[in-house]
Amino acid sequence: MINRSKGGVTTTTRSYQNLVYVRQMLGELRNVAEGEEAQMLCYLIEMAMMEANDLIENGGAAPRG
Repeated sequence: MINRSKGGVTTTTRSYQNLVYVRQMLGELRNVAEGEEAQMLCYLIEMAMMEANDLIENGGAAPRG
């Protein structure tokens, strides 16, 4: 993996920060969906949160083929 620096922040660090941000925003969206009693939407958001967690734990997005 190439770690290019932009503004002193490596691509890997920026990618990690972006994934953490996505996970946080999904959590906020899940709270809103739960307040609206939208069970299917809650489920789908939870699946997206699980995917974000997996990507964070595995060091970032899978390579695009």
